[in-house]
Amino acid sequence: MKKENRKMAQERRAKERRKKEIQRKISKALVIGIPILAGVILAAVIIISALTSGSSASTSDTSDTQTDSSSDESSSSTASSEYSTDSSLTVEDGDTVNIDYVGSIDGVEFDGGNTNGQGTDLVIGSGSYIDDFEEQLIGAHPGDQVDVYVTFPDDYSNNPDLSGQEALFEVTVNGIYK
Repeated sequence: MKKENRKMAQERRAKERRKKEIQRKISKALVIGIPILAGVILAAVIIISALTSGSSASTSDTSDTQTDSSSDESSSSTASSEYSTDSSLTVEDGDTVNIDYVGSIDGVEFDGGNTNGQGTDLVIGSGSYIDDFEEQLIGAHPGDQVDVYVTFPDDYSNNPDLSGQEALFEVTVNGIYK
């Protein structure tokens, strides 16, 4: 009977060793697997977040040189069509153009005087920019850079600090809507 008890004890110990070995493997898998899984989930969240924020529509800054209502009007009328960059075209009175500009006074850029490369639409002759701005673009071609010299009105309400100041706008004509 001792042989049988010994055999049963050996089987019981072997069963316990197998059980402990399985528990050790599961524990090791969890110690390695959980951080990897957490890293994968974190990476997925970051990628999804980047994709959703990158696909949202960007808004362009409005300039102090245009009124809000006229910029909305000129943008909405041309938003559905693309402008032409054909350099043989010439800006004429009544044309809608897409421009970028940087404004400065005595060589110092001022707040609101820059499109930051976003481009903005302008109807030549609409009077939505300060006096003489639009007229100086007539005759330019897409791709041209034009120096536009203007004087802000004495009662310039958009930015009183600019009232009566002479400014230079370095304007790039991106294209003409036709």
